[in-house]
Amino acid sequence: MRAMHRLSSILDVFRLQVSAVLFFLRYALLVSTFSTLFYSVLVADRDLAVLAMILGGLTLITVTTQWLLSPRTRCPLCLTPILSPKKCSKHRKARKLMGSHRLLVASQILFKGTFRCPYCHEHTAVEERVRPKR
Repeated sequence: MRAMHRLSSILDVFRLQVSAVLFFLRYALLVSTFSTLFYSVLVADRDLAVLAMILGGLTLITVTTQWLLSPRTRCPLCLTPILSPKKCSKHRKARKLMGSHRLLVASQILFKGTFRCPYCHEHTAVEERVRPKR
């Protein structure tokens, strides 16, 4: 299917891609932090506990960066932040991935290079719109 809409600038493309990577990275860091902390308690290893604290700090930095960046990731048609937690009503045909609309959008951005907005359900390419020269 051909994407109808494109993003207005290369900065919007960069913001979407970085925010999608941070979205996945925060869950990976969260799982690794708790698993490392749990294992360090089981084997009573202080070095692993320090590593778990460092991973926890990286998780906080990732969550904060994604929290600051995601409100600027907007659909070019409806202008709703697509990677920010909104309580807006979704389109009736909007799909989920493992119970999350944002997870589906983030995976589409990273792996397909296009996404379908869960709010307006329009197909968008993750590329800069070409403007005609004057």
